[in-house]
Amino acid sequence: MHDCIGDDAVELMTSIPDQLPLAIQLPDDETFASFWLGGKEAAVSSLQQGLNADSGGFLYLWGQSGSGKSHLLHAAMNWCASCHQLSSYIPLQHSNQLSPEMLDGLEQMHLVCLDNIDMIAGDMRWEEAIFDLFNRIKEQGRLLVITASAAARHVNIELPDLMSRLDWGTSYQLSSPGDDEKLSILQLRANARGLVLSDDAGRFLLHRASRGMSELWQTLARLDTASMAAQRKLTIPFIKEVLGY
Repeated sequence: MHDCIGDDAVELMTSIPDQLPLAIQLPDDETFASFWLGGKEAAVSSLQQGLNADSGGFLYLWGQSGSGKSHLLHAAMNWCASCHQLSSYIPLQHSNQLSPEMLDGLEQMHLVCLDNIDMIAGDMRWEEAIFDLFNRIKEQGRLLVITASAAARHVNIELPDLMSRLDWGTSYQLSSPGDDEKLSILQLRANARGLVLSDDAGRFLLHRASRGMSELWQTLARLDTASMAAQRKLTIPFIKEVLGY
């Protein structure tokens, strides 16, 4: 995949809903380089090919929390930013704080990411707006990537036309990582931050911290900040000191 100008020289050209009460900042450490493949090579390859193509397309990624769905969306957004391509990320888990009208005009983006479409299932205003966006993106030859916690036929979308669109594209199931994979993922993410996390320290962190992946990344970010401030390595005693274990 073409790397454009690199992850360390990103000029953000992304669109995030202004209506959200709390600003969403995409994590700049969630890139393709920091993504643990773990049997997900086909999904990553398809996404990268879609980003590089001029004809656009549609991808549907589904899996349980912690399977890497949002990471791949963030990685695609960061790639677009590094290539000076416009992209938009819509977190549909916050749909009750947003308006479907915000989808107007997004077909001009190189990439549109709709995260957690199952969260708007049954809301006809959102379903109709997404169906209309789907058609506009297809006409413009852009790339649309949608995520959900289940396969399209199981997300309870009520609009038949939208349901048929979700079945139209390429779909990939992303599996959740086991404990051994979580250690490797944690070490990969630490390495992306310039940190060295030993097996023992990583296992200690996995044993004591929340096992949810998003919570682990927040804990790692906290340790990164503390490590930089104290100029100390991520040893078990230091982790205990910072996290109060």
